[in-house]
Amino acid sequence: MKKSSASAPHRPPPRHSRWSKWRRWAVFGIMGISLLGTVALAVVIGIYSQLAKKYDLAALGQMPERTMVFDSAGELLGRMHGENRIVVPLSQVSPDFVKALLAREDSRFYKHSGIDYVGVARAFVRNIKDRRVVQGASTLTMQLARNSYPDLNDRSFHRKLLEMMLARRIEKVWTKDQIIEHYVNRIFFGTGVYGIQRASQVYFGKHASQLSLSEGAMIVGIIRSPVRFSPFRNFDGAIKERNDVLQRMLMLKMITPEEELAARYADIALRAQPLFQSQGDWALDAVRRDLDRLLEQHEIEDGGLLVHTTLSKELQTAAEASVEARLAAVEKLPGYKHLKKAVFDTTWDPSTELTSTPYLQGALTVLDNETGGILALVGGRDYRQSKFNRATLGQRQIGSTVKPFVYASALASGFLPGTLIEDAPLQPGEIEGADPGWNPQNSDNKFLGQQTLTAGLVQSRNTMTIRLGNYAGLDRVLRVLGDAGIGDHVVKNPQLFIGNLAGNPRELASAFTIFPNDGKRRRPFLIHKITDKAGNVLFDASVIEVDVVTPGVAHIMRRILGQVMDKGTAASVRSQHGFKEPGGGKTGTTNDYKDAWFAGYTDRITCAVWVGLDKPETIIDEGYGSRMSIPIWADVAKKAVELGYIPAGPRQEPPLTTVALCRNSSQLATPGCQAAGAAYEDELPYELVPQGFCDTHNGMIAQPSSAPRSAGPRGPGLFDRIRGWFR
Repeated sequence: MKKSSASAPHRPPPRHSRWSKWRRWAVFGIMGISLLGTVALAVVIGIYSQLAKKYDLAALGQMPERTMVFDSAGELLGRMHGENRIVVPLSQVSPDFVKALLAREDSRFYKHSGIDYVGVARAFVRNIKDRRVVQGASTLTMQLARNSYPDLNDRSFHRKLLEMMLARRIEKVWTKDQIIEHYVNRIFFGTGVYGIQRASQVYFGKHASQLSLSEGAMIVGIIRSPVRFSPFRNFDGAIKERNDVLQRMLMLKMITPEEELAARYADIALRAQPLFQSQGDWALDAVRRDLDRLLEQHEIEDGGLLVHTTLSKELQTAAEASVEARLAAVEKLPGYKHLKKAVFDTTWDPSTELTSTPYLQGALTVLDNETGGILALVGGRDYRQSKFNRATLGQRQIGSTVKPFVYASALASGFLPGTLIEDAPLQPGEIEGADPGWNPQNSDNKFLGQQTLTAGLVQSRNTMTIRLGNYAGLDRVLRVLGDAGIGDHVVKNPQLFIGNLAGNPRELASAFTIFPNDGKRRRPFLIHKITDKAGNVLFDASVIEVDVVTPGVAHIMRRILGQVMDKGTAASVRSQHGFKEPGGGKTGTTNDYKDAWFAGYTDRITCAVWVGLDKPETIIDEGYGSRMSIPIWADVAKKAVELGYIPAGPRQEPPLTTVALCRNSSQLATPGCQAAGAAYEDELPYELVPQGFCDTHNGMIAQPSSAPRSAGPRGPGLFDRIRGWFR
């Protein structure tokens, strides 16, 4: 029997064969994942690179700065709007600060191209180890990108990727030094301060180029938390951050141990500077208001403008000093009963701002007659305590400063300087539109009988002024006042002939310019030109003028107002304050001495000054404009002359001729006028020479006692023309 063979035993495959199979699959898997990851990364890089291309890299150098305001000579007056920043080139930044910055924020800055992969890996390991985000990987370039574009301020992963791609683009377009320059000028340093220059000024009162190693390290130390580590808020915290920066510099061998030790123990002298230079100023407030009218809001808010004004910094400073000094002197006079500013200062809480103050106030405006440009503007005594601008916004009764416009209206309606006007009590029904019981007195409580028109203004006689206004007509006077820019004239009342209407120093100064300007009022303005930083002109002012009275009327008013200053109510300008330049003006005092005014001019400037209490009360007994306001005006006018605000040459007066006139009729005199003692001779501009003869006194035409003459080009004389009428 045949024996069958036994079956071969089953043997499992070798173990290494199974592992080789898994290894192959693992390798394939890893390769696949790597390939997918690479593809995904490439896609992400491609997408975010495209997104990064949408950003305009020129914006890195376009940093909003404060708008700078200059006076007429190019002197910086202050800054406003925009961010509190002054851009400086890197060459004007302390090298110690730059080294401290790189040590703290990006020590490998010159070794990477926008993304520090070593730093990314280090931050990743550290964050995994601590199981929380304790270290970032932003390079200085990435921080610049984040700070330059508002939509990159969130903390999303999307933002981080976009920031990285932007950093790569930035590194290809800008040099390393340019990136640092943009960075140090752009970043926030706390306390409303942007850029290293303003940080250096605000914290240490010096230029960025002058920062020491210790100071530079302290400023670098506050970058990561400017509010928390501001040396003004947390000096100890700022010192600790400074020391950490110094230690980091030492570790990186940027400084020696000796330098680190010296900087660590160096004295830190904080010199707090104002955040916004020269902001305590009514003139700058007025500039802000004018900017709002001239430009679009976005143009203003972006800042970075150069605003050239008509102001004179020296005259503005002198005017502010005079207002304070002269009013402080008034407060020391016997009989002054109100709270003195010096006493108020001791109790005032700096955290409060007042709309009105309990102490004596003053305001003024100075204009350049040639252009209408405002040379100085003082709105009160202390801007910190009250920002209300009394020079432009205040409305107070202007008293007798209105009288020149009443007299100018009378001259324009046919009255002459030598015309006689009655200085006597008003009679019921005499003045059109007046209350029958209205019977104002003169300041000296006297009535002088018939006086010339000139004497009425020189001596500021109320009843004469009212009669003149009534003769000229209320509508004519209102028209002259309106063209001169005074008051809104809602109420038509003859009481305005002696000052019962409101105005402010800016309006009054502008109105008074019609006298030195031959009857023209030039629009007052503060801003001469506005340009952007590239030099593009956004606004350029032009001189705008309106005819208010004729040159002949202005000439006669200059003659009379000159007498007011020489021997009338404003004579103290000459006698007490020694002002010798040609000029004219008028005082004004309201009832019970509640407001004291003086508006006056030289051939080059016009200035109006107001003194009073914010809540109208008697300032002091006999608180006339000549006593309260003229001292300030004289100080300012003398300073203006000292600064060269004088005319370039002699004034050109209109052609004049000498004529015989009647004091009663304001017409050409006849022998009857001479017989009645009413005839007189005067020198008049041709336009004001009467065209008719007096019919009050009967008689033939009186012959002139001297040949007519003219201050201008000679032509046929008045009497030659008169004789011609009878040929």
